[in-house]
Amino acid sequence: MATATKKLRVTLVRSTNARQAYQKACVAGLGLRRMHHTVEVNATPCNMGMINKVSFMLKVEEC
Repeated sequence: MATATKKLRVTLVRSTNARQAYQKACVAGLGLRRMHHTVEVNATPCNMGMINKVSFMLKVEEC
């Protein structure tokens, strides 16, 4: 039986310039490469933790 995982659409709306290394790592870990780049990620605890760390730089929507 397959379980449906919730998906989130994450967009980078603020630059990673002059940010701390852990913040840049979280953005890269989510798969975001540049400003206004959008990716869809699963709502796992790991991804949610990264989103919470840099939430001020992101726009998050449910898919």
